[in-house]
Formats: sequence, C-alpha cells, structure tokens
Amino acid sequence: MPASYMVHMVDPSAVRRDEGVPRGPGGPPQKGGGMGRRLGGMLVLFCALAFASASAEELVDQVYTIPADEWRYVELGIGQRPALVEAEYEVRAGADQVRLAVMRRDDLEHLREGLAHGVVEETAAGRAGKLECEVRPPGEYVVVVDNQMGGGRAAVVRLRIRLEFPPVGGAVPERISAQRRLTVILVSFAAFFAIVTWSGRKLLPTVRR
Repeated sequence: MPASYMVHMVDPSAVRRDEGVPRGPGGPPQKGGGMGRRLGGMLVLFCALAFASASAEELVDQVYTIPADEWRYVELGIGQRPALVEAEYEVRAGADQVRLAVMRRDDLEHLREGLAHGVVEETAAGRAGKLECEVRPPGEYVVVVDNQMGGGRAAVVRLRIRLEFPPVGGAVPERISAQRRLTVILVSFAAFFAIVTWSGRKLLPTVRR
C-alpha cells in the first residue's frame, strides 16, 4: 500500500531569527542569509509536495488460467479511498472472447447467483482490452475476468491492474496517458532545478565577498 509520511511543524517562536546565518566578526548577519533561507524553503516545499502527490500501486501483473465458461475476480481493496483503476488483459492462449469488468462487490454476488448486475466499467469481449475508471467509497470493488463467452475453451490470460490514489483530501487523478505523465514529471523537475540553479548563482557571489 502507498506509504504515509509525516511532516513535523516547527514553532517559529522557538527558532532564533539569525540562526544558521553567517555573521561577520562582531557584526550583523551578512547579506545572502535571506537567499539561503529562501533556497532551503524551496527545497522543503518541493519535498513536501513530492510526498503529498498522488501515489500509485501496481496491484496485479500475473498470468491466470480462467476455466471454460467461468469467471474469476480480483479484490481491489481500496478501503475508504477514491482511486483511479487501470486494468488491461491479453489472452495468451485458448478462448478469444474474454472481457474485463469493474463492479461493486454487491454486483459480484448477483453475478454469482445468475442475477442481473451492474458494472462500473467493462471492456468488449476479445483477445485483449483495457479500461480506466474511477471508484469511490463506500463499497468494495472487484475486477472480474469473464470467460463465459469463450466457446467452451479455457483462457490463459495476462492481467495487469494498477491503482492510483489522490493526495489526502484531493481529487481522483486525471486520466492521462503514461507519455503525458512522463512529460509532466520531466517539466516539473526541469523547472525545479532551474530555480535551484538561479538561486545558487545569486547566492554564491554574496558568499564569496
């Protein structure tokens, strides 16, 4: 499950105003201390944002054999957190009319009993497919691999399920492609290091004087 992080709060009244700032001999703080504190503050802010950002978890990446005219399911186990579910499958051998479905646990019980049931999202039947959907508490959710339309043949299926969770109190992550996610991450890091480089150049001449 995604790790949790704790950020300690500092009481400003317990910290000296000039703590950590270089002093001249017997004189007031030298110029450049404010820039150093601002740079340190940016580093702390960047780390805090990284810890608070949406976390992801690969729940399943396995090959299963689904018997002929049957189905199997995987519990998502999201608890009380909303999540973005990304699931995909590929038939390696056997039946070629397999589908995936995300549904509530109550609907799974209806499926088990042969009753009408609802789904949150499902793929078309075939040899491969992919779905993305949001799931929100309350309620338990499952991913069903359905081989009831397989023409009496078992299916060897590779299944991958990935969950993405928002920060605490945040919205469910936007549905974006892996390439766009990588672009956003690279641009964010480039902007951060540009700020650090600019701040360092402003600070170094002052420190050398």
